[in-house]
Amino acid sequence: QWQFLQRLHAGSSSSSSSGGLWIVAIVVPVAVLLLGFLGCFLWIRRRRRRGTVSVPTMSMEMEQVLKLWRIEESGSEFSLYDFDQIADATDNFSDACKLGQGGFGPVYKGQLPDGLEIAIKRLSSCSVQGLMEFKTEIQLIAKLQHTNLVRLLGCCVQADEKMLIYEYMHNKSLDCFIFDTEKGAMLNWDKRFRIIDGIAQGLLYLHKHSRLRVIHRDLKASNILLDREMNPKISDFGMARIFCSNVTEANTTRVVGTHGYIAPEYASEGLFSIKSDVFSFGVLLLEIISGKRTAGFYQYGKFFNLTGYAYQLWQEGQWHELVDQALGEDFPAMEVMKCVQVALLCVQDSADDRPNMSDVIAMLGSEGLTMPEPRQPAYFNVRISSLAVSSSSFGESYCMSNVTLIEEEGR
Repeated sequence: QWQFLQRLHAGSSSSSSSGGLWIVAIVVPVAVLLLGFLGCFLWIRRRRRRGTVSVPTMSMEMEQVLKLWRIEESGSEFSLYDFDQIADATDNFSDACKLGQGGFGPVYKGQLPDGLEIAIKRLSSCSVQGLMEFKTEIQLIAKLQHTNLVRLLGCCVQADEKMLIYEYMHNKSLDCFIFDTEKGAMLNWDKRFRIIDGIAQGLLYLHKHSRLRVIHRDLKASNILLDREMNPKISDFGMARIFCSNVTEANTTRVVGTHGYIAPEYASEGLFSIKSDVFSFGVLLLEIISGKRTAGFYQYGKFFNLTGYAYQLWQEGQWHELVDQALGEDFPAMEVMKCVQVALLCVQDSADDRPNMSDVIAMLGSEGLTMPEPRQPAYFNVRISSLAVSSSSFGESYCMSNVTLIEEEGR
């Protein structure tokens, strides 16, 4: 009987243990699967909400860009941001956070968890030039450090997403002020002259004092950002070209830039140099003085461009008619006249006749320096025919000031 009871007890224990193991074997995998499905559901839902369900691997070209960055940027403050960080900072790229639309995609304002305000340029996935711009800006970040250049804080790369993260400029861009009647009145001459000088200093650094000579190639009012104190910062280096210190010019079959700011030798022959940027600076200087756009199709007297109109007024001794009405009569006449003369010297038809930025800064800062008399500027002969004038009232129309043009054909 005792042996029978022992066998019975052993059988019962074995059965109980076996049953427990079966329960564990079933429950644990089921729980893991349920948790996995729940996690996938939440992940997909989150991705759909942010507009990117799948996350393919990073392209080989992007890997090479970031590898280059890691080599050059080992000691910098440049950061690689996660897509989720930027999405959270911009409230999932909401329209309320959108600052504007550039030639390569939208720009958003964002705020990181530590309170830092940032500007995010989200490059369009369908833009052929977006990757090239992205690579150029990353490669330049290690080399450009100046108070009048906007600071690039980092980038974000995920699947087709390419984003550049900048310091946030509270007063947006210069074109928001000088081409606006109400905001233009906020810029008295002292502020305008400080902006002019800051842009000139930033260009001089690019052309002469940075580690490599840099030609911006797309200098315009919308690419000049203003901080809280209205200090100017040159931005958007996606079109820039890097030269060795002993190289002064180059030729390209791919002409880039913005209508109205492109130097004639660059537009016609694809030849660009530091004097190409000087030409753009001269146009920008005339815009700051006058509050009028040069880019696009405008009628200024008998001219389709601001440079020809300014030169005609200069020849007639009527340069003061060029001055922005928002300034009223409260401006130093001799200093403004000097700026008009410098601007006209910068937009000379021949690149050899234009000053370099060192000369520009010297002329702007001097009081008794004798300056050469400007010659006929580029595009001076682009005039309005009498037939066109009689058949249309024209006025200021067809603005194209913020459109960056890219010419693929050889010139």
